[in-house]
Amino acid sequence: LTRPLSAIIYQKTKGNPLFVSRLMCSLCKEGLLRLSLSRCRWEWDTKQIRSRRLPDDIAIFLADSLGEMPYKVRWALFVLSCFGASSESAFVVESQGLGSDVLKNLDIAVTEGLVDKIDDRYCFAHDRIQEAAYNIMPEQKRCLVHFKNGLQLSSLLIGDNGASSS
Repeated sequence: LTRPLSAIIYQKTKGNPLFVSRLMCSLCKEGLLRLSLSRCRWEWDTKQIRSRRLPDDIAIFLADSLGEMPYKVRWALFVLSCFGASSESAFVVESQGLGSDVLKNLDIAVTEGLVDKIDDRYCFAHDRIQEAAYNIMPEQKRCLVHFKNGLQLSSLLIGDNGASSS
């Protein structure tokens, strides 16, 4: 029953697990793959899925997918990506001075399966997602954010040292 869908998905993704999972999510969002409650099974439009154009590179696919997210979610993902694969939520909030708004947007990314939240730490679900989130902003913007993060971190460090020396 699912063999035709499996063949199409494999052909389009070359079996890359990240690509498979993100493509399946995308097909569900577009209504090309849907759960039929009346028939108690999944249904799909084979012709539409087969004709769907996809980039060969997962990075391009992820960048396109991120581009469809609201700007504030993309910004939160970008900010998180500047710290590497993961960061504590308090650290992300403190570094940008954005308050809990950035955490709400990261929580949206969690529901989308792009980020995992473990205790008080946000972690990218895959390094290619982090790479795509980092590259959605132009290089000049990335440099500026890194500079601001460095200033903020140094002021936190100086503030901690000044408090402990008194």
